[in-house]
Amino acid sequence: MEAMKNITVTVPEDVYRAARVAAAERGTSVSALVTGYLGTLSDHAPTFARQVAQQHQIQAQIKRFRASDRLTRDEVHERAVR
Repeated sequence: MEAMKNITVTVPEDVYRAARVAAAERGTSVSALVTGYLGTLSDHAPTFARQVAQQHQIQAQIKRFRASDRLTRDEVHERAVR
């Protein structure tokens, strides 16, 4: 089993109460909810970094942007059907 680390987090009373209710509804603890959330941050970090890099690359390719270049509502819906 992997070694566990303790952390202290200070939250407003209403946030704490909501977290306790959410944990109870899921049959778990606030600690388990926080652990799960923090785990999603590390799980998605490589994906997020790749997506940010891709976004910057695509934005760098855009030479100009004008509002008149936007698609009409009908064109957007037509594309979505394809």
